Amino acid sequence: MAILKLVETEQELIGLKQLQTNNLRRLIGEEEAIKEGFVTSEYSLELLQKMHVIYPSIIVKEGDEVVAYTIVTNKDVYGEHPEVDHLFNTLDATQYHEKYLKEVPYILVGQVCVGKSHRGQGWVPKMYDFFKTLHSKKYNYLVTDISQANKRSIRMHQKVGFETIGVIEQVGTGWDIVLWDWNTK
Repeated sequence: MAILKLVETEQELIGLKQLQTNNLRRLIGEEEAIKEGFVTSEYSLELLQKMHVIYPSIIVKEGDEVVAYTIVTNKDVYGEHPEVDHLFNTLDATQYHEKYLKEVPYILVGQVCVGKSHRGQGWVPKMYDFFKTLHSKKYNYLVTDISQANKRSIRMHQKVGFETIGVIEQVGTGWDIVLWDWNTK
């Protein structure tokens, strides 16, 4: 039986990293990426450890195997990953409800991934609801970007309640900036 939980051990971070590697767009091939979705950014184990200290990632485990994860972070990791830095810079200059995001507390999804064996079981909304429970008192918004080529991820985020608030050019392609306003129902 799969369980939803916060990362607690080094082995769980290693399992998260393995699932990330198994779903990297550059490794899975274009046909599978279009059909199944993909992740683009690669995080070192050291950066995952630093992010974990700030806010543990949420994972889904089946036995000892990490089968899904959501990485969340804030600006404490600025300077550690060029794509994350670029996103923070863009977000801070982005307006939502006539305010720049830099003026409002927000938290960033660094990546979400569900392994093939557990797709279509509702894990993404469950992980996001868990994050909302943990962080909505401190942050107004959960924000991320999604490659426009990743239609599966875009649809899932829309179902959860994210809305597109802008577009960013990153790693040679367009990305939708999406935001989940935790102050609305």
